[in-house]
Amino acid sequence: MTRGADQIALPLDWPQTDGDARFIASDANAEAYEHFRKWSLWPVKATILTGPRRSGRSLLARSFVERVGGRLFDDAEQRDEEELFHAWNQAQDSGRPLVMVADQGPPAWTPRLPDLKTRLAVTPVTRIDHPDDALFAALIQLFFADRGLHIPGDALRFMSERLHRDYWTAERAVEAIDRFAIAERARLSLPTIRRALADAKMIGEAA
Repeated sequence: MTRGADQIALPLDWPQTDGDARFIASDANAEAYEHFRKWSLWPVKATILTGPRRSGRSLLARSFVERVGGRLFDDAEQRDEEELFHAWNQAQDSGRPLVMVADQGPPAWTPRLPDLKTRLAVTPVTRIDHPDDALFAALIQLFFADRGLHIPGDALRFMSERLHRDYWTAERAVEAIDRFAIAERARLSLPTIRRALADAKMIGEAA
């Protein structure tokens, strides 16, 4: 896929992994990205990464731990608390950082194990936000490209302006449009996209 002007590649000083090709940097994730670049400044060798699901949080965390030899716990609040407690301690002993991806950080995430609760209280938290305009449009382009499709500029603008702006909506909309276009044997165009999204009840009929 050709990268548009609003899609920013990961900086060259970040060693690339297979998942990096799918991580699009923007204002929505810049704070989290910088947090990982400056991990030597963390007060402890662990961090909590939060944000909406489908936001690329696991991709960013995985890229980081592969780069530095750290350890990743995805859906950390669902993991065994004893295991997480020992992993936190091991990270401090080894100097290899622990990344915990969770829907929320403390105090919303409140472990039952007192020792883990104490450690999470001193663990830095960084967050990926909901997509900004540039990231939302870039994600739509990426999901169409996954299906071997190119979306015209006017149709991309229409989707970016009319759809509810979150990560999951971008995926669902592209899937709905692709299914509709195949069923109708229609080319990917603004009229097709408008009809598909209305049919899926993702926009109003008059949009």
